[in-house]
Order: sequence, then structure tokens, then C-alpha cells
Amino acid sequence: MNVLVVGGGGREHAICWKLAQSPKVTELYCAPGNGGIAQVAQCVPIKATDVDGMVKWAKENAMDFVVVAPDDPLALGMVDALEEAGIPAFGPRKNAAIIEASKAFSKELMKKYHIPTAKYETFTDLNQALAYIQEQGAPIVVKADGLALGKGVVVASTVDEAETAVREMMQDKKFGESGSTVVIEECMVGPEVTVLAFCDGEHLVPMLSSQDHKRAYDGNQGPNTGGMGAFCPSPKFTQEIAERCIKEIFQPTVAALKAEGRPFKGVIYFGLMLTKDGPRVVEYNARFGDPETQPILSMLDTDLMDIFQACVDGTLDKIDIRWKEGAACCLVLASGGYPVSYKSGYPISGLMEAEALGATVFHAGTKVEDGKFLTVGGRVLGVTAVAPSLEEAINKSYVAAKPISFQDMHFRTDIGKV
Repeated sequence: MNVLVVGGGGREHAICWKLAQSPKVTELYCAPGNGGIAQVAQCVPIKATDVDGMVKWAKENAMDFVVVAPDDPLALGMVDALEEAGIPAFGPRKNAAIIEASKAFSKELMKKYHIPTAKYETFTDLNQALAYIQEQGAPIVVKADGLALGKGVVVASTVDEAETAVREMMQDKKFGESGSTVVIEECMVGPEVTVLAFCDGEHLVPMLSSQDHKRAYDGNQGPNTGGMGAFCPSPKFTQEIAERCIKEIFQPTVAALKAEGRPFKGVIYFGLMLTKDGPRVVEYNARFGDPETQPILSMLDTDLMDIFQACVDGTLDKIDIRWKEGAACCLVLASGGYPVSYKSGYPISGLMEAEALGATVFHAGTKVEDGKFLTVGGRVLGVTAVAPSLEEAINKSYVAAKPISFQDMHFRTDIGKV
């Protein structure tokens, strides 16, 4: 099969790395890809958001299957456009991807179908939003309604902080039109866990649970990022909690989307808060998370192409999805200053040495120039290791990261330990 993966980050590198292991995949392409992806797939210089360009290229180059990985092209309807062109595509259609593209929609869906989540209100008027914050007090959570690269959520510990967040989103247009509508909700307390699940429109198969570290600095300090590291499975996600989530959250979500005429095929990301009153939904995403995908796919023991096809064909209940024993950890190496401002174009050394220490290094923001890897993004690499225990996996990823260096390299020293 000729397979195209859309995207160019660490998540896409992990997907390409896993698909390259499938005997079904004869030719593998990625658009736009990155320096690391170029080692396992042929990179195509098309922007991930260029729906028409992507469909045209896929048709002209006889793609048998396309995997749409990032949120933006899903929200733009790339899967719909590919299907209309007669090309099978993995990922939700536009009307189902709205569970991530609009936080207001997802909150209304949860309210309508009694799926446990935080109490909330939605606002399009700045003064009403500010008045609500004054009335509720802090801590309180402010969310831009639309897509904001994983950075449109502010957990405000004071009223002033919440008011500033609302003004930046609604008045200053920090996230463009994504912040024209805001969702303001109660601040839930408890451990946060992620569960990704494969879906075929009706059936759902959860993957291993994981935990992501969003804050830039040690001790969960600093601004929110796209994620500074992740590990799986989460020791906090017990069998009892898993069964409760399937019954109260996972299955009801898939059934709700189907009932609304928005059957979901692809990966649903369930961001969960394990509160004293039970698990609740923090957020939905309509795709694989990044960097959670890197450790999760490192633990997958089933052909990923088989799973993708089953999701598209509606036969997910017929496939046996198996996982390796043990645990995996992904440590993100980022550019200094990320997520605010940072410089790129620095040479990277030590990659082969890291791989020799037993890790897989997934590239998130790299390019190849004159045979050398250079930095081109905020999150640059994800050093990912698998081991019999979580502690060993964490240690292995840190040991493997030691030989790697580039100017102003920054990483957290407490992934999996807080």
C-alpha cells in the first residue's frame, strides 16, 4: 500500500516509525514531515493545512490510504475531502472533529448526554465574562473556544489572572478568532490522566493510559506548552477507574457523537481529571496527543496499519489490539525560551549515541541541511525509552538524552516524578 501521513511533528514521526514496521506498507510518505521522519518516509513539501494541495497530491501519486494526524487539517475537513476523492483516510470528519475544534460544543455535548465534566459557562461578551469571574472567584479555568496549539487554556489562581486571560483572548485576540468565544469553568482538583482510544464510529478500544507534563519547568511551574514529556501507563489509572471511565465517559461519548449524526472514526483523546467524586472530562482532542503518542506507540504490539484500516472500515471489534509488558517514557528536549520565544537553526549532536543507549529519538522540530540535523522548532526531540518498569523507563530516557546537545537546549528533570 502507498500510505501518506499528514503532519510534521514528534507525533507524526512516531506514527511513521510504527507504520514503517507494517508489511502492508510498501511506500510511506509524510507531508510536510521533518528531518527525523525523512529517515523512515519520503517527505513531501505540502503544508498540513493545505487541504486542496494534499488531496491533489494524494490523487496524482496514487495513495491507497492517508492518515490525517494534526488538529488543524481535521477541523478544516481534510478527511471529508479525501473521502470525496475516493481515498480512504484515518481521522474524524469535520463534523466529528468539532469535539476538539470547539470547546463550547464539547461542553454542550457532555451536558446533554450527562458525561461528567466541570461546571462551566460560555461567553461571547467580554463584560459578561468578567462579571462571571468576579462572581465565581478563583481558582478558575479560562479556555479559548477554538484551536490554539494546546496553549489556549489558563488555570488562573487569582481573579486578576483570570481577567487578564479573558482580555487577552477576547479583546487582544491572542489566539485570533479562536478566542472570540471563551469557556469559563470550575477548577477541578486531582491527578490528570490521558486515555487515547481508537474508534470506528461505533466501537471503541482504549490505549494504554498516559500522563503528560504541560508546564515548561520543573515542579509544574511556568507557562503551558504542547507537552514537555509523557509516560505510560499511568499508575494512577487503576482497573477500577478504567472500568468506570468506559461506562461513564468513553462509551457514552462515542454513542453521543453517533446520536448527533457525527460518528467518530479515528482517535479520541480523553483528558481526564481523577477527582474525589470520580473521573471527569477536562477536554477532548480529536487525534493522537503529542508527546503521549511517542511512548504509547512504542508499547503497541499490533500492526498499526491493521488498526487504522479497522477504524475506517468499522471493524474495530474484530481486531485484537495487544500491548507490550512494562512502561515507556518520552523526554522532550526543547529550544531555550520555548514556549514563548526561541531561536532555531542550531546543529544537533549525539543522536546516534542516544539510540545506541537503547532509546528511540523521535524528531519534532528538525530539518536536515548538508547532512546535519538542525533545530527548527520549540520542541525539538522526544527521547523515548521502553523498560520493564516505569522507573527504569524514565531513567533510561534520561541516560539516553545525555549525549544529545544543541545550543540553549532545555528539558525538565522531573518527568514521571511529579
